[in-house]
Amino acid sequence: MKVFKIIGLMSGTSLDGLDLAYCHIWEANNKWEFEIKKTKSVSYSPKMEIKLKDAIFLSAADLLQFHNSYGTWLGKQVKFFIDEEKLEVDYIASHGHTTHHQPKKGFTYQIGSGQHITNETGVEVICDFRTNDVALGGQGAPLVPIGDRLFFSDYDFCLNLGGISNISFEYQNKRIAYDIGLANMGLNYSTRKAGFAYDNGGKMARKGTINTTMLKALNSLEYYNLPFPKSIGYEWFLKEVVPIIDATDDSIENLLHTSVLHVCEKIAEDILQNTTKPESSLLITGGGALNDFLIETLQLKLGNYVKVIVPNKTIIEFKEALIFALMGVLRINKQTNVLSSVTGAQKDSISGVIYIPN
Repeated sequence: MKVFKIIGLMSGTSLDGLDLAYCHIWEANNKWEFEIKKTKSVSYSPKMEIKLKDAIFLSAADLLQFHNSYGTWLGKQVKFFIDEEKLEVDYIASHGHTTHHQPKKGFTYQIGSGQHITNETGVEVICDFRTNDVALGGQGAPLVPIGDRLFFSDYDFCLNLGGISNISFEYQNKRIAYDIGLANMGLNYSTRKAGFAYDNGGKMARKGTINTTMLKALNSLEYYNLPFPKSIGYEWFLKEVVPIIDATDDSIENLLHTSVLHVCEKIAEDILQNTTKPESSLLITGGGALNDFLIETLQLKLGNYVKVIVPNKTIIEFKEALIFALMGVLRINKQTNVLSSVTGAQKDSISGVIYIPN
């Protein structure tokens, strides 16, 4: 039995930082198994956070330069992690950081040059997991559902609450998944605008009350009426959501309370439409799983129909990094790692580009 020793890297739209998960992944009795051995989170400096957030506005030349320098930075973080923990590593699988996501126009772009990562670390790198799917007519997102199917099939629904909320579940022997809509992106925008890093446990949101005008505007966003497969990116947030938040003159507590209510209403609406048995199970991961007020509000909205399950903190924070590690292993094994039932592509694909150290 071959055990793949691989580091998964994830940087999400919430701009919390870089997640590194050193995993052992193996196949036994036709089932993929995993163990997360070591983890690390690297917070972005204020300068790096701003640069990543504003990368969408860079010229082509400046973006390509940032793609390379960010790849070097990623490589240095991984090398330090390997040396610090004395890790034995076969591969690195990197999601990169999404700067542009416009699948309708035929492109999506994740910066973080694989060649620069591999040259820094001396370890083979698999990255660029989205491009092939978009070339096949898909959304290039979400990608995590392959891991939900192979690692977390005991749960009826898998919900990730990162910058964006996305859901994954089985329907008529097919994996269905899509971006529901907002999660931490709107909350973080409001807290940072008010001078706070984030709302710890949703304590500020809990103190607030509903701003009905803002809630109505958020709930009326056209994206929520679109059929899946569908996905959103930072461009959508800037164009559709930021103007609503900026136009709302209210306290930070009320802005956050209203945003949480909006997130929970939309998630509950989608899940309840797709429940097929009396009490379904919902696994929640991502940074939003640590927001106690959000989790309590969501359980109230779901009632007794769906049981919310928040796993241990390692799975909450590093599930996406783990699944990109799995996607890297599947790519090395030449097995499907992107599902067309999820993305809307012409067919399933074996995605990811392999870079070899110089």
